[in-house]
Order: sequence, then structure tokens, then C-alpha cells
Amino acid sequence: MTVLANRPTKLVDHFALGLNAPICLTWELTYACNLACVHCLSSSGRRDPHELSTAECKAVVDELERMQVFYVNIGGGEPTVRPDFWELLDYAIDHHVGVKFSTNGVKLDTVAARRLAATDYVDVQISVDGASADVNDAVRGGGSFGTAIRAMENLAAAGVTGFKISVVVTRHNAGQLDEFKRLADRYGAQLRLTRLRPSGRGADVWADLHPTALQQRELYQWLVAHGEQVLTGDSFFHLSGLGDPLPGLNLCGAGRVVCLIDPIGDVYACPFAIHEQFLAGNVRSPGGFPSVWRDSELFASLRKPDSGGTCSSCSMFDACRGGCMAAKFFTGLPLDGPDPECVQGYGEAGLAASEASARPVPTGDHSHRGPIRGQPAGAVPVALLTRRPDRACDENPLAGTPLSS
Repeated sequence: MTVLANRPTKLVDHFALGLNAPICLTWELTYACNLACVHCLSSSGRRDPHELSTAECKAVVDELERMQVFYVNIGGGEPTVRPDFWELLDYAIDHHVGVKFSTNGVKLDTVAARRLAATDYVDVQISVDGASADVNDAVRGGGSFGTAIRAMENLAAAGVTGFKISVVVTRHNAGQLDEFKRLADRYGAQLRLTRLRPSGRGADVWADLHPTALQQRELYQWLVAHGEQVLTGDSFFHLSGLGDPLPGLNLCGAGRVVCLIDPIGDVYACPFAIHEQFLAGNVRSPGGFPSVWRDSELFASLRKPDSGGTCSSCSMFDACRGGCMAAKFFTGLPLDGPDPECVQGYGEAGLAASEASARPVPTGDHSHRGPIRGQPAGAVPVALLTRRPDRACDENPLAGTPLSS
């Protein structure tokens, strides 16, 4: 893999100036989801009638193989509700593209768990947002904690070790870090903590759900103590100004080493920046994904050396690099300014001075139109669409299907 720009001086500079292929990319296969999490970064719920077909998805995999992309992070929505999910997973692996997929566990029964146990180059992440049902279900919906635990039990019983338990750290679960670690240890899993971003529906709840300044400091100390055992996806580099840098690149990789392909093939610079300002192209265009990655004017601009903007005079800039692009954008802060959770407090001051009405609105709302979170505890859909939807009424994966508890 080669560098798109010249004269990098350190390994991190190679990443900052862009590679000729992403190390990994996030691919949301569908917006369909049986849940309606209040912080969903893609506002998922209803399936988009224009999502990529099976053949189109396989063509993208072929492109990724030729580009020697190491792996894809499959998400959604709930990716396992796509009827061709397992077919696409096997196709990717057969074409030397590793797969990591995130799921709420709704489809991970004993049969699926045994299938995963027999499959190489695939990693599964079970999403929970509380170490107890009350905390988790307040965010993810009634019965969702039980669904996730059943999936973990099925994976462990099938002999799948090292799967991930993925947690978005919020104000309400930040005090449960030790409990999350014990939960992972119980099932032979690995804990993965990620940052709450004001993306999708998360933009509406970020002010109430993001950890307090004290919780951020406590989280940093906890990560310092457990960093070798806990994954973060490089989510918390904005906290590096509190002391030594946390493990990882400690920079924004948007358009440099990562990007997002959404269900209809649109390519965004970052999975958390779903907005037309960060739209680089579409895989259905001539040249496909490789052309978008290599020729996008947006990506070229992101790969230019970062001057640091107003943060460049801060003594902590080399540690935090100004923080998260998406977090700044969706809270109405300038992209060359401080992160909203800047540990020096500069972001907080910026938020106080900003107008809420002027904050950008994330692109696309696929939320369920009917009641979902009020479903009976433990209820899950027992039948899902088996074809691409052709009518608006087909977009809801729960439409016309009975629920069982």
C-alpha cells in the first residue's frame, strides 16, 4: 500500500496524508432495523428502496479485493436482516476481504452462532449500551438487552471466543465500565468502547447523553489503566490532552484511511459525518469505489496537511489534533476549531456561543414511523423482507409481520 502524498516523516504522517486504499471502511448494508436506538448515527429503521442489490454489493467487494482493503466494518441498520447477509459475508471472505460486523443480536441464534464458529476472517460485535437492562433498554428499546445476552450466550456456547461487546459511552453508562469489562470476561469476549457522536438521531440527544467533563476524565484514566485489554476504535483521541496519548492513530482518519459506504452506495468521508458536505461520490458512478477514493476532490482536500486552525496555538494540539470532525460539524462548531468535548474547555465555550438553530441537520431520516420501542419486552420480528422493496410500504422491515415474545 502506497502513500498518496509525498515526504511523510513518521508512520502517522503516512496516514494523515492519505493512502491509495483505505485500511478499512465502514459499510452500512441497510437502514432496516428492528430497533430504534435514540442515538443511532444513521437514523436507521426503514429500509431504503434504492439500496444496493446483491450483485452490486458483490461488485464492490471485487473492487475492495483489487484495492487490497484489509477488512470492512459491516453495519446498518441491522445488517443481519438483509436476506443476503450471509451470502455477502461468505463472498467477502472468499475474496480475501475480512469482515467485522455489528449487530444487536436479533438474528444470532444457535445455528448462526455455529456458522460463525466455523468461519474464518470474520469478527462479530454485539452492541449494548448498558451493563444492565434498565440502562441499556432506555437507549436501545425494551427487551434489547435480553436479545444481546442471548446472542452472547449462543456465541460462547458455539465456541466463538474473542467476539466484541461494543458500547457507546454515554452519561448514563459511563459509571458501568467495570461492569462492562466483567460482562465481556464472562463470555470470553473483548470490550470495545466508542464515543457518542452527534450524528443521525444522536444529534437530537447528544447534549443530554454525552459524558460530563468529569466523566470524560474518569474515562481517560480508566482507558489508561485498561488500554491493553479494551478496544476503542481510536474514538477518544480528543482526550489525549489529559496526559499521554491513548493507543491508536490519535488523529481523524476521515478520507485518509477510512470512509463510509451507505446502503445506496453513497460514499462519505466518515461514518459519523452523513451530510452532503462530506459526500464524496457513489459506487454506482463510473469507476466505482476506487475512483471515488482516489479522485474525489473532497478526499483530496482532507488529505492536505492540517494547519490546526485556531487550535494550532494550543499546547495540546499535537496530542488531540483538534478532535473529531463530525462532532464539531453537527454541534455547529467550525471544523478548524476545538472539539465540543475539548478537555481544555474551549469547545464548551464555543457551544455556549453557538446558535442551536444554525447547527447542520444530518442527511436522511430512516426512522420508523410507527411504534417500535413500545413493543413487548423481548419481542423480535420472526419474518423479514426477502426481496428489494419496491414500494414505500415495503421499507419497514416490520411491516405486515407478526411479533413474538
